Amino acid sequence: MSVRALVVDPSVPAAVRLAEVPDPVPGPDQVLVEVSHASLNYGDLNDARSGRVPVGAVLGSDAAGVVVQAAADATGPAVGTQVVALTAGAFAERVAVDVGALAQVPKSLRLAQAVALPVAGVAALRSLRAAGLGPDKRVLVTGASGGVGRFAVQLAARAGAHVIASVGSADRGQGLAEAGADEVLIGLEGLEGLERPVDVVVDNVGGPQLVLAWNLLAPGGSVQSVGWTSGQPAVFAPYATVGPAKSLTSFVIEGDVGPDLAVLTELAAEGALGVEIGWQGTWDRFEEAAEALRGRRISGKAVLEVASRQMPAPVPSLPG
Repeated sequence: MSVRALVVDPSVPAAVRLAEVPDPVPGPDQVLVEVSHASLNYGDLNDARSGRVPVGAVLGSDAAGVVVQAAADATGPAVGTQVVALTAGAFAERVAVDVGALAQVPKSLRLAQAVALPVAGVAALRSLRAAGLGPDKRVLVTGASGGVGRFAVQLAARAGAHVIASVGSADRGQGLAEAGADEVLIGLEGLEGLERPVDVVVDNVGGPQLVLAWNLLAPGGSVQSVGWTSGQPAVFAPYATVGPAKSLTSFVIEGDVGPDLAVLTELAAEGALGVEIGWQGTWDRFEEAAEALRGRRISGKAVLEVASRQMPAPVPSLPG
């Protein structure tokens, strides 16, 4: 048997296309999930072109749906449970998921909202935790209008921090004050005008903004390098990294994310964590979603609906 999936194909404009792939076979500590929604991240776009995900392999990390086969070792959720997961190859009709990589979705939370949480929500939560978030901290979030950024603003504000959101334009700053930002700064000029140093930086942009964020960091502070949407190099002046101790830390999501996903889904279900969906459509519109995300025309998350087989869509086969 086979399932449809979005696979890497550098020969097409978006470097991704719908294709038939073998039906996943879950291991003893995995459940089989029938996917209804997936969420698109900048990292997915990079993976499709960088070679990190091989040609013909299924793309994606964020998936939500229903368990259709329980784990053979009797761990994890039962058949029929709605779940959200962070797993490789998420953009497929069915996905085998490690029990430690998922969380049950509360009934009051829609799957289209839950699927926005894995990569962006876990990155925001863990980067703030790693940087030493506290109620007495000044927190700068760059690229605050994106998925990670909006979650980081809310989580930092919830912890009682003074939150500074940096965005590329006034339009992209809309809603951030309501989300908990005490200050919203526009562009590099806004950062340069910041009068007091910051203790924590969650940087989603890289390039010149990363350099400015480093220069704004107080002694003992931490920059968490979560993303690099600018695509520009970060050039530090001589001796910029010589002085009172502070840190620039690379960030990646590792290990089981189930407990953190459970926290995030509960917060979202309670209305304590807002989930903004800036684009939603069927997965055969992947190219449209990718272009909108690259062009920074989306605030929050882009959500793909995994269309049923009854919907007409050309599905080419992988070359043999």
